[in-house]
Amino acid sequence: MDTTVLKYGNPGPFSDHLVRRAYVAGYDRRLRHPAWTAEHLTLASLGKSPLDALPSGDEAGDRGKSVFTEDESIPAIFRAKLQDYFRSGYDRGHMVPAADAKASQTAMDETFFLTNIAPQVGVGFNRHYWAYLEDWCRRLTASFADVYVFTIPLYLPKHEPDGKWRVTYEVIGSPPNVSVPTHFAKVVLTSRPSSPATPNIPEISTGAFVLPNAPIPDEAKLESFAVPIEAVERASGLTLFSDTVKMSSKHICKSTKCEVIVRRFDDAQKQSTGRKAIAPPKSS
Repeated sequence: MDTTVLKYGNPGPFSDHLVRRAYVAGYDRRLRHPAWTAEHLTLASLGKSPLDALPSGDEAGDRGKSVFTEDESIPAIFRAKLQDYFRSGYDRGHMVPAADAKASQTAMDETFFLTNIAPQVGVGFNRHYWAYLEDWCRRLTASFADVYVFTIPLYLPKHEPDGKWRVTYEVIGSPPNVSVPTHFAKVVLTSRPSSPATPNIPEISTGAFVLPNAPIPDEAKLESFAVPIEAVERASGLTLFSDTVKMSSKHICKSTKCEVIVRRFDDAQKQSTGRKAIAPPKSS
């Protein structure tokens, strides 16, 4: 290859690789939200281990001490900004939930960087069903030693009346530059010893769920959103797991209950404040 074509500049990176305490992410400069986030959940990472296990000088995470912050590691021209979400009609939706980073305040603060945020419908989605799904992912740690979670904003085509398929989406901000995903995916991989006799041979389970960025009824069944992992990979352009892992793993809904618990996180705050919050008033 003639590398002189890049003599005066390289248009990359394709995405900014962000390594945080509680997660790793790829940030999309064009869409101005994460292309993906990845987490490894355990009882310890969720703050369910003794406080003396925390890093020296750190403290357990308290959501009330965290604030949404622009990420100065991204060039200003490509950043999502706080004003982009102001009166946009969308919540600043965490891709990695704050509740997944309770093990330390530093880790929790990092979930409030706008490089971990995407525009989400508030009522019926971010504050409700999406929060239930995040809670379900955390509850998997009660049954599995390791829980790996990918969160992926998606832009899926819609069949139009003229018979053609098109991808259309809103853009918010001033100027409009923060893209609003049409859907979001949660892809999980869980691991636990297959049996007491073979503790070093893990039982692997996987599952993928794609939800529209729209109000979802509380009574909707989680399994109704299940899709093949390949469908998420194809739509996102990502390779999440090897073919070997996908072929040898159980479906997560066969290893545990794929059932969310309805918890109206926002109702209590509405009653106490008497107004709608801009940010999602949930435990994630």
